[in-house]
Amino acid sequence: MIQDMKPENIVGEFKEIILNLYGGFSRKIYYSELETPYPDGKLIVSTTDPAGVITHVNQAFIDMSGYTEDELIGAPHSILRHPDMPPAAFKELWDTVQKGEKWQGFVKNLRKDGGYYWVKATVIPNIRNGITVGYTSVRRKPSKAKVDECIKLYPTLF
Repeated sequence: MIQDMKPENIVGEFKEIILNLYGGFSRKIYYSELETPYPDGKLIVSTTDPAGVITHVNQAFIDMSGYTEDELIGAPHSILRHPDMPPAAFKELWDTVQKGEKWQGFVKNLRKDGGYYWVKATVIPNIRNGITVGYTSVRRKPSKAKVDECIKLYPTLF
């Protein structure tokens, strides 16, 4: 079960919102304008079950998200959902991967400390014997130009 964020974990000034997530969950989050730059040469990797619950994370994921491995494993991937991300982006992601296809896009992720980081994400269905058993997501450093495009576009999609 996804937990509400705690104000004592937030760095700097922040805003508060109740965020409605995929699967009918809602979560109180606190978020700031503090950006953590994506490190050069790193790949963030995670796997989930078919419902989007995290089953594996690499160290880069732990480092960028600010959560511990124990906090991430068993949590819905939407623990990283930033309120600036339009729901339409995640609908497109789910519609695509549930058809067994690869999805790519640019995502603003929420950190445990309320800050954020941008990624270029690729999500691939893990299919065994014709059945989707989960998803693997690999995130890379996005180009500044693409992030700037998304900053302009995403508010128009709400």
